Amino acid sequence: MLKLKDVHTYYGNIHALKGINIEVTEGEVISLIGANGAGKSTTLMTTSGVVPAKRGSIEFKGKDITHLPADEIVKLGICQVPEGRRIFPYLTVAENLDMGAFLRNDTDQIKSDMDYVYGLFPILANRRNQAGGTLSGGEQQMLAISRALMCRPKVLLLDEPSLGLAPIIIKQIFSIIKKINEEQNTTIFIVEQNANLALKAAHRGYVMENGVITMTDTGENLLSNENIKKAYLGI
Repeated sequence: MLKLKDVHTYYGNIHALKGINIEVTEGEVISLIGANGAGKSTTLMTTSGVVPAKRGSIEFKGKDITHLPADEIVKLGICQVPEGRRIFPYLTVAENLDMGAFLRNDTDQIKSDMDYVYGLFPILANRRNQAGGTLSGGEQQMLAISRALMCRPKVLLLDEPSLGLAPIIIKQIFSIIKKINEEQNTTIFIVEQNANLALKAAHRGYVMENGVITMTDTGENLLSNENIKKAYLGI
């Protein structure tokens, strides 16, 4: 469904991604783990067109999207929940969700999808008229995920969904991620520094070090790998 082939990305003279290869199959949950600065977020931003690839190619359902602008990539069904949430703080919860559906014109289905995300996150339904910036960190993460779901994504890119959240909220967020994958058959690509959570949620995982993919396997196998335990799980 999604292929990154020999992708190189730069920030000025800094070589952030050094020929990475990643494949995502429809219906999968894929996790990309690695230390801070490894290039994980750059991988998602390159996939979604925010940071252009210098070399290599990105294909979505057989179509080359390497040089498409970000809004065209969203139209195809690849939606990103960025690190730090980046909701619209002065818009209400409902208005933030409307922005997620900005490119759609199927009004009846938009209403149905909004009801669905309110069902996933009832706290957002209770606060639909509240400004997004007044929500707690966990509620803002719920809103950021819900806003992306309003795009009706075929692939949902999640960048550090657990960042800065209390353990009970993290557990809830990852439970909902699993539910979205199973109920909507939404393909999910997670970048996450919490390797334990990420690999438990994933069908398959990739390990990144200094802009290079160093290992790939099932989530279960990576969790039991001794090198992964030492480097990322603190075991």
